[in-house]
Amino acid sequence: MTGARHDVGGTEDEMSDQAPSARPVRILLVDDQPLLRTGFRMVLGAESDLDVVAEAGDGVEAVELSRRLLPDVVLMDIRMPRMDGVAATRAIVDARLPVRVLVLTTFDLDEYVVGALRAGASGFLAKDVPAEDLIAAIRTVAGGDAVVTPRILRRLLDRFAELLPDPAATPSAALSALTDREREVLVQVARGLSNAEIARVLSVSETTIKTHVGHVLTKLRLRDRVQAVVLAYESGLVRPRA
Repeated sequence: MTGARHDVGGTEDEMSDQAPSARPVRILLVDDQPLLRTGFRMVLGAESDLDVVAEAGDGVEAVELSRRLLPDVVLMDIRMPRMDGVAATRAIVDARLPVRVLVLTTFDLDEYVVGALRAGASGFLAKDVPAEDLIAAIRTVAGGDAVVTPRILRRLLDRFAELLPDPAATPSAALSALTDREREVLVQVARGLSNAEIARVLSVSETTIKTHVGHVLTKLRLRDRVQAVVLAYESGLVRPRA
């Protein structure tokens, strides 16, 4: 596995200050290719804090196993028979299961990625992501945060730039509940910076940034950093760079 080692809300800086879990993160592998599932199982099985509890070959089976086993994280493929990864993610999220979905996509511009985001996925990674980044992403998602490979985020934003607000427009009133500092933090989150990196940019402590991020998510009624990034672009607070 090869690829860029960056994400939204899930860098090594952030993960280093997370307390170790009392039990291994329970993972459900979902992919219609048995060889890929075997490869993922081998990589994840080498980590003492990760436990692959089951495998599924399609979305229907993924939903059934999620309901029955309640894994912490579902590693979800997109294109599968019977039920694709988007529909399976939506079914898991709509059922309000204590399960988070991390989507793997073969192509950066997979047309299903936006649908999976809207369905409630907690992260997106390309299938060629380095093994260490996959492991880090699973830990991050299990901890309640979200991850998105920047190249996927950037190319999606470029692809859908025409749907974003006019550059001359003022930011949405939806952001009016935020303080100036919280807006600054949201801008940095949308640019893909971790809490530690934002703290350095704004010359404050990482704990302060974590507090601001929490306030932003609460005030805007957002589930995680992925939704915060999308709102920052949709509202016009941040715009795709040329």
